[in-house]
Amino acid sequence: MVVVQDRSLRKPTGGRYKNVNAKRLANKGQMAALTKLDELVKVSRRTRAGHLKYVALSLNKANVLDPKSKKFSIVDIKTIKENPANRHYVRRNIVTKGAIIETPKGLARVTNRPGQEGYVTAVLVS
Repeated sequence: MVVVQDRSLRKPTGGRYKNVNAKRLANKGQMAALTKLDELVKVSRRTRAGHLKYVALSLNKANVLDPKSKKFSIVDIKTIKENPANRHYVRRNIVTKGAIIETPKGLARVTNRPGQEGYVTAVLVS
């Protein structure tokens, strides 16, 4: 299915806009990756100008920052505890920005977008 990132076909009043332009490749979007908690699986997606974006479909490790010692460490993700983006993502173990993950070092908040960057960066919260 094609995702088009273009203006709505409806006006705020409910009337319809007349379509001036046809759908163009520049207006094409992509479905969300919905990164799951599982063994690492990455795919590459072509972006504008032929560049590549490495998207994580699933992953199980995170780069966690300890704010007290200012040190990063790579740790396993045990589970997703909370996700303000969507409460149903917790049951499905989907990692998004802002999600609270459980690690051996404690709870951490995800600070990047794993569905667009291919890895998880988090900051300990407890």
